[in-house]
Amino acid sequence: MIVKQLTAPDARWDAFVEDHPDGTFFHLSGWKRAIETAMGHHCPYLYVENDAGEIEGVLPLTHIRSRLFGEGLVSNGFCVYGGPLAKSTDAMERLDAAAQDLLASSGADYLEYRGRKPLHPGWECKDALYVTFRKEMSADHDANMKAIPRKQRAMVRKGINAGLVGEEDGDPDRFFSMYAESVRNLGTPVFPRAWFHALQREFGDKCQVLSILHEGRPVAAVMSFFFRNEVLPYYGGGGFAARAVAGNDFMYWEVMRRAADRGMTLFDFGRSKVGTGSYNFKKYWGFEPEPLHYEYSVKAGRAVPDINPLNPKYALMINTWRRLPLGVANRLGPLIARNLG
Repeated sequence: MIVKQLTAPDARWDAFVEDHPDGTFFHLSGWKRAIETAMGHHCPYLYVENDAGEIEGVLPLTHIRSRLFGEGLVSNGFCVYGGPLAKSTDAMERLDAAAQDLLASSGADYLEYRGRKPLHPGWECKDALYVTFRKEMSADHDANMKAIPRKQRAMVRKGINAGLVGEEDGDPDRFFSMYAESVRNLGTPVFPRAWFHALQREFGDKCQVLSILHEGRPVAAVMSFFFRNEVLPYYGGGGFAARAVAGNDFMYWEVMRRAADRGMTLFDFGRSKVGTGSYNFKKYWGFEPEPLHYEYSVKAGRAVPDINPLNPKYALMINTWRRLPLGVANRLGPLIARNLG
């Protein structure tokens, strides 16, 4: 077996990911082109090939270069899951060795694997920082509604009673305006508009943009991904107008309802940091947190990065960002966000 780098789209890569029991949407090869074109980072996607030309393992990597936040090789950049997928211990070891060679020869300070389970007990890790929320859902809408705890169910019904409706968008521009306002209010820089166009272009019908309308006006929107039997509402938010009509609550219910009709059986509510508002919001929906295992191989003399809004050194920046005019935040945000990875 030999390790190669993905240089052009290869259906074998995605077929391997789809078939692997630990494969995720974030292992798919489309992320490489989306990240390179919209974010400007090099993505050395590694795979192991046997002498019959069959793929035995894959490892998507993003080389994040940032003057503000340092350099790292991340699997996978701009994603919540990642790390190597392999059929055998031999293939796994070959991917690890190739990644370590890249780390040694690059200017990166660390190698980061973002996984749902630990792979390297000897590596430094952030087991207590992030969790994900995943839950089975039914094909029956009434059963899904009853599975939502009573108080949160009342918020969903508030949105229904307010006459909210969901509308699929073929273009992410309307979504972007809602999302940009939401992340500005949280003190977070927004990703470039081109990023969402790139994702929709790369993943086609595996990527859905849904806007929530109140009396014909958009109040919230979400970009969701579909993988095997899973729906993953990944980027979402609403403006101040959404609060009065429970727009965000209705939005996730509408994603769940539509996904059930599409035959999806698992709802992945995504990553949250422990102790944050989004963490509590997902628990209110009746989802139980599942620890994520972010593992780091760090060069000698370097440190594991601490790039998260709970870090006190970012508090002033976050509070200042929340007060920026939306137009200013939308111009400046992409310059910062594309380096967060």
